[in-house]
Amino acid sequence: MDKRWLVLENGRVFEGQAFGAGGEVIGELVFNTGMSGYQESITDQSYNGQILTFTYPLIGNYGVNRDDYESIHPTCKGVVVYEWAKRPNNWRCQLTIDEFLRAKGIPGISEIDTRALTKMIRQYGTLKAVITSDPEVVKTFPKQSQEIDLAKDGVRQVSTKTAYSAPGSGLRVVLVDFGLKHSILRELAARNCHVTVVPYDTTAQEIIDLAPDGVMLSNGPGNPEDVPSALDMIRRVQEKFPVFGICMGHQLFCEANGAKTYKMKFGHRGFNHAVRSFTKDTIDFTSQNHGYAVSREDFPECLEITHEEINDHTIEGVRHKWLPAFSVQFHPDAAPGPHDANHLFDDFIELMEKAKK
Repeated sequence: MDKRWLVLENGRVFEGQAFGAGGEVIGELVFNTGMSGYQESITDQSYNGQILTFTYPLIGNYGVNRDDYESIHPTCKGVVVYEWAKRPNNWRCQLTIDEFLRAKGIPGISEIDTRALTKMIRQYGTLKAVITSDPEVVKTFPKQSQEIDLAKDGVRQVSTKTAYSAPGSGLRVVLVDFGLKHSILRELAARNCHVTVVPYDTTAQEIIDLAPDGVMLSNGPGNPEDVPSALDMIRRVQEKFPVFGICMGHQLFCEANGAKTYKMKFGHRGFNHAVRSFTKDTIDFTSQNHGYAVSREDFPECLEITHEEINDHTIEGVRHKWLPAFSVQFHPDAAPGPHDANHLFDDFIELMEKAKK
């Protein structure tokens, strides 16, 4: 096997073995604590531009299959593991994770102490990093990293370029694509919704002309402040239709109503985050993937906090006090992850049915 290095901007170097595609990649280094769901994570467009570290020591043991894609063309930069499974065993398996990463052009590095790496990220926060096979880059990257600016147009990169429909005979939903997961479409399809997916920069009037029963704001990568064009659209459509935002959609919904967002030290990326619901007096275990959060500072009067993360008390859900609109930071579609919060899609259906009457 070929030698490969993971080099961090703080000068730390991890030596490992190459797998997946060839080439050299630079990105923001983050970690995911999930014990499974690696295919869904790699194909989640919220990881656009990031090097994804899995803390679980064996990745790929059930292979890769045709059913668990969250997007067809993943855009994470690279994958870091301790060990990848060379002989996966599952009746749905079609590819090893090595074959999958090769096919998608994503470099991987194995034999890395991912727990030690995760502790470092927790200490320093997310870091710029490079995966390389070039010894010269190992020497020069820490200094050069100061001059490297990571892309800020992730949503533009991953959003659909043209509108398309997922036909159904039920309620009509416009889904604004900031980097959506296919599992959101699956949940709406399971409720027989007729879904029209539109690009992130679709105007409010274009959405109004589609005459939906409700509007969904999807997940997506990066900083919500890099998508200012969405705020006016949200402010206008929430006055006319029920709105449901997820992850990036949640952050944009909050910003559109006067809230602030901030970059977290290392984010929430995993499938076991406990979230308290103030409205139902319950605790749900949730799937999460975000590096930004909504601030409590100068929180707007028009919004009410409905959910809170148990461990760090970050805002995990809000609803509008006067309009039929709400959002959550976590993924109720839960692919992968627990389905505790799946009922939120039903809550959205109820809002649309009530508004339609």
